[in-house]
Amino acid sequence: MTQSGLFGGGEWGQAEPVTSGNGVGARGSSFFDTAATAPLAARMRPRSLGEIAGQTHLLGEGKPLRRLIEGAGAASVILYGPPGTGKTTIASLIAQTMGQNFVGLSALNSGVKEVRQVIDQARRDLVQGAKTVLFIDEVHRFSKTQQDALLSAVENRTVLLVAATTENPSFSVVAPLLSRSLLLKLEPLSDQDLRAVLVRAVGDQRGLGGAVSIENDAVDQLVLLAAGDARRALTYLEAAAEATADGGVITLETVRENVNRAVVRYDRDGDQHYDVVSAFIKSIRGSDVDAALHYLARMIEAGEDPRFIARRLVIHASEDIGMADPTALQTATAAAQAVQFIGMPEGRLALAQATIHLATAPKSPSVCQAIARAQEDIRAGHVGPVPAHLRDGHYEGAKALGNAVGYLYPHDDPRGVVAQQYIPEGMEERVYYEPTDHGAEKRVRDYVGKLRQIVRGK
Repeated sequence: MTQSGLFGGGEWGQAEPVTSGNGVGARGSSFFDTAATAPLAARMRPRSLGEIAGQTHLLGEGKPLRRLIEGAGAASVILYGPPGTGKTTIASLIAQTMGQNFVGLSALNSGVKEVRQVIDQARRDLVQGAKTVLFIDEVHRFSKTQQDALLSAVENRTVLLVAATTENPSFSVVAPLLSRSLLLKLEPLSDQDLRAVLVRAVGDQRGLGGAVSIENDAVDQLVLLAAGDARRALTYLEAAAEATADGGVITLETVRENVNRAVVRYDRDGDQHYDVVSAFIKSIRGSDVDAALHYLARMIEAGEDPRFIARRLVIHASEDIGMADPTALQTATAAAQAVQFIGMPEGRLALAQATIHLATAPKSPSVCQAIARAQEDIRAGHVGPVPAHLRDGHYEGAKALGNAVGYLYPHDDPRGVVAQQYIPEGMEERVYYEPTDHGAEKRVRDYVGKLRQIVRGK
């Protein structure tokens, strides 16, 4: 379709951002203004509460965020959620409410100096009775020093802070700033919400203006590919529209030809990284092989370091399987070596094999529990002296000290086991390793019991 057909004929939102008198940031709602040539996702940004898709848990009557948007809120907020869930949109609505008392900064190009200039101006404005809303996008990119510069102004309400971040604030925002703000988590949009966003964009004059139509199957495919991200849904819609003539129909085939795969929402050091790997390990522990393979595939498709995945498998082999299937550790270690040796994409096969082995293996936490109990004893101070007969006797004068005297060599006994004290004095009743009756450990349990009877004489 033509450029004019795609973007419509209206000339809305052409105002240039206005800078403050000190050259810091953009003031007023113009910070969010878009031109007619802006991407579809920017042009379709909601302009009222009624246009916001989803987030009903934050925007209901009486909710702090709704009050803020309506100009009645007084608490600073940190908006936390994945991309395309409405963080910047909500900030833009607050900007409309606050007018010229709104200042926008981006963590990408603002430093401590700019933050302090904004606060100084806000103090002067406050004397005149005008409050300032400070919007900071990507606040997790601010350094600790930059965030600290905000503390007193937020606490004294010199500014009303509205910060947006895709990273978990618990890890990326300093604790004092968190304690001075409401933390509001935005959720990925539902399929129904995304469908409404797409349909509105096709017909709205800010969007495609009815220049094209779209089949229901194509909408469903866009919803599937977007995975809860409204911005991504609109970006994909725009790509499909560009390949469709004016008056034409966006079909399922059009979408498939122009958007050939979904982008997996994943970050290597953020929530998605930890959430997905956690689900991966818990699925293996729960013996759901299909779920485990699902999360493995998500990590691989997102470009996760295969060596990280392999390390998690090696850990899991001992942590949750252990002696119930001793070969699990061998398989996991072999997978780690294979990944290192052959790389990707072929390394995915070794990772998948190890995942299947571990997920279908009998489970036992006994190894993990055994070493934990032993370490707990050590930390508690139960570290009696090594029994004399077990001490090193390979030096002159050792026997005179009583070292290695009376030691019984187990191989001299036909059973290969002798009654002898190995554990320090006073700890004879300690039992750390308690095998389960799962898999190979059932045989180990019976055998360990016999060994203890012989060694400890009871």
